[in-house]
Amino acid sequence: MANSGNGGIFDLGELRNLIDELGSVSGEEREALLAEMAGENDECDCGDCEGEVLSFPPVELAPTAELACAVPAVPLVRDARRLTEWTGARQVTDEGFLSPGDAREAAETLGLSDDRLRLVWIVAVNAGLLRITGAGASPGPGLPADLMDFWDGVVMDVLDRTDEGLTGSAVADEHLTEMLATIYATSDGITYTALVEGMLQAHEIGCEARAPEMRRLREELPGELDTALDLLAYCGLFERTADSVRLTPLGVWAVRQDLLREGHDAPLLSEVASYAELSAVELVEAMLSGEAPSSAPTLWVERRVPEEAARELIKVAASGTAGQRGVIGTVLEEMGPEAEPAVREALAEPSMWRHAAVWLGVRDLEAPVLNEDDGTWLAVDTLATLLHIPDAQEAMGEFEALEAGEELLRLVDEISRSGHPDAIAVLELLGAHHPDATVAKAARKAAMKARSR
Repeated sequence: MANSGNGGIFDLGELRNLIDELGSVSGEEREALLAEMAGENDECDCGDCEGEVLSFPPVELAPTAELACAVPAVPLVRDARRLTEWTGARQVTDEGFLSPGDAREAAETLGLSDDRLRLVWIVAVNAGLLRITGAGASPGPGLPADLMDFWDGVVMDVLDRTDEGLTGSAVADEHLTEMLATIYATSDGITYTALVEGMLQAHEIGCEARAPEMRRLREELPGELDTALDLLAYCGLFERTADSVRLTPLGVWAVRQDLLREGHDAPLLSEVASYAELSAVELVEAMLSGEAPSSAPTLWVERRVPEEAARELIKVAASGTAGQRGVIGTVLEEMGPEAEPAVREALAEPSMWRHAAVWLGVRDLEAPVLNEDDGTWLAVDTLATLLHIPDAQEAMGEFEALEAGEELLRLVDEISRSGHPDAIAVLELLGAHHPDATVAKAARKAAMKARSR
């Protein structure tokens, strides 16, 4: 489902499947279909997901002064300063590196491998610790006053080296960004075994690796990853225990900077803590307006008993608008079976029982069977969230299932016969804003039919 940032509940294409199929299936087939509707089995192959905005749990950073004091102690930074002192004023190659003889001497003196020496040199030069001119290399002014900006540049230099073989593991280099983001999202760290399995899965899916390659990697990756983690610990990003890996405080700071640079939602705990104290109505309105970051609902739920939180949300949804039901549906999807009693009570609510039935069904809990009319009603309710979004036309473009085609034209016709109170408003919205002239015309015609009824 396209992420509109305003919490729609279902993918309209999957609702189309519901309309066509849900009334005629039962048992395991029905459960599988419901799971697909809820997105539990979705795997995007569109190739555009690299631009998707991701949301990460809020983090609490160490005090800036404490972080700054830790920068000079990072082994990579320490060695960059040692290399600067050793180099002094010295001739360099046309590529701006030490001559082969000097490089061997530096590596022996500083106790560095050739690969690490090159990384240390790059960091020293890019950070201004060493200056390269036509006359050769010479010491720069030393560490700058803004150590956190300096540290940010060091980490960028490190991450930029993945294309040239940073860690010694092609798989680790290929998926380093994913690995950092995954560990960032797990404040308690991740076990070494889980990290290996996650890297294997990411490589198998993301790179479409075949069975022979995966068999080889299962044997080789643990050792490769062990070496890679040592390098990343040397760079100040990771700290390891006997069986787990986590980001250092400097690593958390640096990864968050990189996530923010890429446009992802990576809030501080202090930025979202206030949302945990809101009432359900206030939270929903903050989400609808776009004021609340996407991580706010998770924190709100964590601070409450799940059943009570679900009941509070459902009360708002039962008497609220489709827009409110949309964002509430997003929050409810974060809850597990412990919220079942409250969701089951929602089966008695006219505007919520279909949503509740789907919620129960995807969790393998007993739920009413939905028919084609119910599917159309859900489709209208999902589209009606656009009526409550400030820029509906822009948000409409993010609903991939609204792309022109026979499927959408059929859905438009069925909406005109729906008993949903927002059916005509949805058709008018499509008629006024859908970029495809055929769809817009069909929606206006369907709205006229619906009004005449």
